[in-house]
Amino acid sequence: MSFGRNPHVAKAEAEELKAMNAKDASASELAWREAARQWDRAAERETDARKRQDYETKAESARANADSPDGVAPPPAEDEPAARVPSKLLN
Repeated sequence: MSFGRNPHVAKAEAEELKAMNAKDASASELAWREAARQWDRAAERETDARKRQDYETKAESARANADSPDGVAPPPAEDEPAARVPSKLLN
């Protein structure tokens, strides 16, 4: 782990990938809830207000995905920024 980096961001992105690739609904829900928890932890450690707000928004989005029956919440309204989807799996 390098200094100055928030380790919970990578963990949250990995959980989102796990949720998107889950075979069943219960595994997907569990992974989305864990992603939300990691985004909350990332927000707690962040000192930059803009990044903190972004992480909190991602946590809310992950919870909405966990609560939706198909595992993917409806897209955000046009006035809300879209959540960034991780593009690759981090080791």
